[in-house]
Amino acid sequence: MTQLESSRLFIELPPNEAAVLKTLAHERKFAAGEVIFREGEVGDGMYVIAEGAVQISSKISFGDSCVLSLFHEGDHFGEMAVLDDDTRSATAIAQEPTRVYFIERMDLLHIIDKTPRLALAFVREISRRLREFNHHYIRDVLESERLALVGRFAGSIVHDLKTPLNIIGLSAELSCRSTATPEMRIQYKERINKQVDRISNMVNELLEFTRGSQTSFILARMSYADFVRQVITEFRPEIATKGVTIQLENDPPDILTKINPPRLTRVFHNLIVNATDAMPNGGTITLRFQLKGSELITEIRDTGKGIAPEMKDRLFQAFATYGKANGTGLGLSICKKIILDHQGRIFAQNAATGGAVFGFAIPIEPPTT
Repeated sequence: MTQLESSRLFIELPPNEAAVLKTLAHERKFAAGEVIFREGEVGDGMYVIAEGAVQISSKISFGDSCVLSLFHEGDHFGEMAVLDDDTRSATAIAQEPTRVYFIERMDLLHIIDKTPRLALAFVREISRRLREFNHHYIRDVLESERLALVGRFAGSIVHDLKTPLNIIGLSAELSCRSTATPEMRIQYKERINKQVDRISNMVNELLEFTRGSQTSFILARMSYADFVRQVITEFRPEIATKGVTIQLENDPPDILTKINPPRLTRVFHNLIVNATDAMPNGGTITLRFQLKGSELITEIRDTGKGIAPEMKDRLFQAFATYGKANGTGLGLSICKKIILDHQGRIFAQNAATGGAVFGFAIPIEPPTT
């Protein structure tokens, strides 16, 4: 059992001042589960725990309570409502059979006024509790943010994997039909293999993004025209089911350039999927190509509503998203990283005729002599 004068708040008081304090304190007993005071009540005094334990809690949304602290022998509580002359900001409940010393409000204010050491002790205790509260609050916020981040990543993965998984499922079903010819089965097998590779690339990109470090990045010299035509052929059936068509404003330049095909395909996929999402009632995606100076520029234009003003300055930031039911905004940040790995640049703007234009430029390999 803790004596009043040996509690943390009063332990530094001289014997004569401690003796005065003891004459002002009244003992009170509470059964386990008994409410000592409730949130919103008038602060009529302060408590020091002689033995037992007291839980301090406060109401949050929807009437639920959040436990703020658990006090034990030697701890004090209830002083804030006395010092700031306000109502109780929390509820105190005995966790077990508890005995306390109770000092009435006017008596406490009088002794604080007469005892500078006690006033300083209150300031130190309040500062210590604020530090502890801030520490716990920051820890809880970080934990909540961490869990939210995991949820957002999970949501992003599920959103991105739906399409290839649907294609795999449909292809597997069609290939198992009795009417499927050997040629059709080969075609479905190739389609499934492509989607498996696509899923693997998507997961690797997400893992690389979370690591925040660049993995091995290999460039291969190939015809950009052949690459683009292959990508468009792959994505046309996928977006056609959503009433969206792809057209070429001009032919892709038939030049040799160094690219990483799987990762640059990911850029096309993200930009085309975003354009498709921007046209829920169908529309047209137009690709335009330019050779300008030392750059090869690819632009992808849609006929949607355009880029929202709220998003213009943070399009390529991780988790930036606006008006989308699915996704987390990782797609464009991954695109930016891939293009930067190609030593290029990425950009976006609203088209004068309506819709949005997303584009990227990669360097043209100088001809060998």
